[in-house]
Amino acid sequence: MATSKQQQSMKNGHLHELMVDALKDMLGAERQLLKGLKKMSKAAKSDTLKEAFETHYQQTEDQIERLKEVFSNLDLTARGKKCKAMEGLLEEADEIAEEFEDSPEVLDAALIAAAQKVEHYEIASYGCLVTYAELMEHTEAAEILKTILAEEKETDELLTTIAMNEANLASEAK
Repeated sequence: MATSKQQQSMKNGHLHELMVDALKDMLGAERQLLKGLKKMSKAAKSDTLKEAFETHYQQTEDQIERLKEVFSNLDLTARGKKCKAMEGLLEEADEIAEEFEDSPEVLDAALIAAAQKVEHYEIASYGCLVTYAELMEHTEAAEILKTILAEEKETDELLTTIAMNEANLASEAK
């Protein structure tokens, strides 16, 4: 019969596997997002929105490096995997850009909506990763992941501000 410490170790083993899978997913997702952000930046009409996408592109590059740190911190090779969720979200962003390319007033509002869906996926994913790291007492990894999570939340708030102060107002006036 397993002791409670052994049972906890077995549970953590499964949680560790889940965390590693989620880390691979997010590394792949962030790499995929780089391409998507370039497209969204090119499609955006507002200079403010273009700048927000360009800033998030740089931030995403930094987040990829931080994720590599987390892998290293856990003595793992940094390998991503194709993130099907991000793939779908970026496909939807492409469709929206095509659908509204002839309506610049609406296009930016649509791009923001698509980008916020991406941000919400990232916020949910990093929130889970922070929890896993904390439960397994991977303190350094948890702190790195909390930093990324905070950046994703800030980006979401910035997109909301742009939507409320510019893009949604412009599309409503159309």
